[in-house]
Amino acid sequence: MNCMQVARVLQSYLDGETDEVTARRVSAHLEDCRRCGLEASVYQEIHNALARRADPDSQAVDRLRTFGASLLSAPRAGDDDAEHSTTPPASA
Repeated sequence: MNCMQVARVLQSYLDGETDEVTARRVSAHLEDCRRCGLEASVYQEIHNALARRADPDSQAVDRLRTFGASLLSAPRAGDDDAEHSTTPPASA
C-alpha cells in the first residue's frame, strides 16, 4: 500500500472496520512509513480526546490538516520513494 491508499482507509482501520487483508496491509505500511505511522498516532490522540469529551490538542489537529494538505499535493501513487523521504511535520 502507498500513503494515499492508507490515508483513504486509515480511520476505518483504526476503528477496526477493515477486512483482515486490508488491516494487515495497513499495519505493515504503518510499520514501514514513519509519516503515516505518525498520522495514525495523531488520529488516535484526537479520537481519545473526543472520547474523553476534551478538546483535542491543537498541534495534533494542525498536523492532521497539514497531512491532509500534503496528500493533495503528493506525487502520484506508485512513487513510494518520494512519499517515504518526505519529512513529517513536527511531533504533537
